[in-house]
Amino acid sequence: MADEKIIIGKDTPFPLNGLLSIPDSTEALLVGVEGPFPAVVLVHGSGSSNMDEQIMKNRPFRDLAEGLSAKGIAVIRYDKRSYAHGRKLIKIPAFTVFDETIDDAIKASEMLKSDPRIDPERVFVIGHSMGGMLAPQIDEMGGGFAGLIIMAGTPRRLEVVMFEQMNEMLKTAKGLNRLILKSVAKKLHKKFSGLYEMSDEEAKTIKLMGGTTAYYFKSMGENDVPSCLARTKKPMLILHGVKDAQVSVERDFNVYKELLSGRDNITFKLYPDLNHLFMKSAYGTIGMIKKEYKIPGHVDEEVIADIAAWIEAN
Repeated sequence: MADEKIIIGKDTPFPLNGLLSIPDSTEALLVGVEGPFPAVVLVHGSGSSNMDEQIMKNRPFRDLAEGLSAKGIAVIRYDKRSYAHGRKLIKIPAFTVFDETIDDAIKASEMLKSDPRIDPERVFVIGHSMGGMLAPQIDEMGGGFAGLIIMAGTPRRLEVVMFEQMNEMLKTAKGLNRLILKSVAKKLHKKFSGLYEMSDEEAKTIKLMGGTTAYYFKSMGENDVPSCLARTKKPMLILHGVKDAQVSVERDFNVYKELLSGRDNITFKLYPDLNHLFMKSAYGTIGMIKKEYKIPGHVDEEVIADIAAWIEAN
C-alpha cells in the first residue's frame, strides 16, 4: 500500500488535505485483485473531523483505508471542510450540509474516476454515521457511485437523533452537568419548534451550535433519507454495531430493513459487540461514550473483510 498526498478542491476556496491509499500491485495480486482497482470515498459523521475521522484515541478512517487497501481496494480520505475551514465555512450565509459535506464527497468521487489506476465503474461510497445518512443524497447529487455502504447510519432526521441522544444522556447525568444539559436541551427544543412550518428565510435567522442555523437542519430534513432511498436502485451494504450508543438497532437499522424490504441487492449485517466506531465496545451507553472513545481501538477486522467481500461481489 502507498499513501499519496492529495488535495480535494485544490482550486476552490476550500482546499482539503487528504490521502489516496493505493494498493500495492504485488500485494493486490496475492489477494486476487488486478488493476484498475475498485475504490471508495470515505464520508465523515457529524462535527468537524480530520481525514482519519479521529475521535479521541481512535482513527476509524485510517483503519478502513489501511485494511481495504491491503485487500486491493483504493481508498480516498480527506479533512472535513468544517475541520479545515471552520471559520470560512460559517461565513457562508446559512451554510448547508451540501457546503459542509456533500460537495467535497462528489469532488472526491470525480478525482477517483479520473485516475487511470481506478476502475471508474467501481467507485463506492462509505458513509459513517451522518455520512451514512447522507450517502444516498451524495450519490444522487453527483457522486454517481456503483454502490453505497452505510455504517452506523440513520434513516431518521438528524435533529430527532440529536434530541434522543440528549434525552438518554439526561437519564444518567448528575449535578451541574445535568442542569447544563437540561438547559441546552430546553433552548434547542424552543429553537426547533415548528421547524418545518418556518419559511427558509426565517430558519436562516435562527442561530444554533457550531455556526449552523435552523436552515441547516430544515434543508437536510426536507430531503429526507426515506425519500432518497426510494429513488435509488443502487446496491447497498448496511452495517450496524449492536453496542452502538449513538444510533439504534430498533429505530435505525431495522427501519432501513423495512424501507428496503423486497430488494435483492441490499445486504444487512449486525455486529453484536461493536460500538459506533465499529470497535469493540467497553460500555455501550451514551453516558459513558467519552470514556469509551478514550480507549484506543481499531475497526474490527470482520467489518473490513465484509466490506471488501461485498465490493468484490459488486
